[in-house]
Amino acid sequence: MPDRDNARLEALRGLHERIRARVRRTLRDGADPAALARETRGDTIYALDVDVEPLLVAFFTEEFAPRFPCTLIAEGVNDDRPLVLGPAAAPGRVRVIVDPIDGTRGLMYDKRPGWILTGIAPDRGDLTGLADIRVALQTEIPTSKQNRADQLWAVRGSGWGASRTDLDTGATAPLALRPSRADHLEHGFAQIARFFPGGKDVLAALEEALFAEVVGPVVAGKARVFEDQYISNAGQLYELIAGHDRFTADLRPRLDAMLRRRGEAPGITSHAYDLATWIIAAEAGVELTDDHGGPLDGPLDTTSPVGFIAYANRALRRRIEPVLLRLIDERLG
Repeated sequence: MPDRDNARLEALRGLHERIRARVRRTLRDGADPAALARETRGDTIYALDVDVEPLLVAFFTEEFAPRFPCTLIAEGVNDDRPLVLGPAAAPGRVRVIVDPIDGTRGLMYDKRPGWILTGIAPDRGDLTGLADIRVALQTEIPTSKQNRADQLWAVRGSGWGASRTDLDTGATAPLALRPSRADHLEHGFAQIARFFPGGKDVLAALEEALFAEVVGPVVAGKARVFEDQYISNAGQLYELIAGHDRFTADLRPRLDAMLRRRGEAPGITSHAYDLATWIIAAEAGVELTDDHGGPLDGPLDTTSPVGFIAYANRALRRRIEPVLLRLIDERLG
């Protein structure tokens, strides 16, 4: 199986390189990448997203499925039901979940890199979940002024790796990344995601309460914890893998449930495709749970909400988790 996993991984690299090249051309020469294309049940699709959809469908139909029969799950391509490619009863059949651009909003304004995400799991039909993913590939799409891009991958049980490519020359070199080993949050980046309007006050108050207990009261004239609201779950996990951040939580599914109970409209949450490559972070040593503190999982579809909590290491988890889970239960229910 490892050889077959590696063969699938190598095939996906070609797709990721094509998507990255297409997006960079669009940012440089295309029409408005931030134009609204359409709304789906799970998210908003922008022109930048639509531009890469034909590449995705052609690759899996013509190149991947003939070698590796699969069921494809990708927002905007097949929102209603997975796309079955190749013989339905083929042995070794897999489910592939793809986010062609995670972080579209930052990338379409050329503000911050986005990421191409692909996760592969044995096909267990509708029972297949995030916890089943065993192969993952995550490729950076840099802004137009950048000429280097990172790529990370993992095969469950066989470790993980990373490389950096010079997009001008095509030269690729191994990249050494390591999550923070700090056992405290002082003078580091840590945050609860609150990207969009709707309940931001609740999440901010929860974050304030968490840091007050874990770090201590605010000291006049000092900033002891910093935050980075990177509108990309893959980007958030990269920041943890790279040692830039120490803690991140996306609690929007819990928040939305609370807002519904108050009669308020829920906002947008993350979905399985946003976390398609979570096993890379796990293989790198990042401690990941769902937003209840249990094992990270969720249906491999394009609509079910998924939350997560991520700690750069086990010592940070021991320090933060008891306080955080208590505050979540008290404030979000």
